[in-house]
Amino acid sequence: MIVKVDNNKCTGCGVFIEICPVNAIKIENNKAIISKECIGCSACISQCPSDAISLDN
Repeated sequence: MIVKVDNNKCTGCGVFIEICPVNAIKIENNKAIISKECIGCSACISQCPSDAISLDN
């Protein structure tokens, strides 16, 4: 599973950054960026207040 960010919904709030167990999320240009270190645990999905993060098969 791959975690993806919908840039049209992302506000760059960064609320979910601390929840990531492998530090795979950062904010660049006010948008969330998911790095290749992401393990697809989906912990960030429920923390995103704008529903901008989802899983992609």
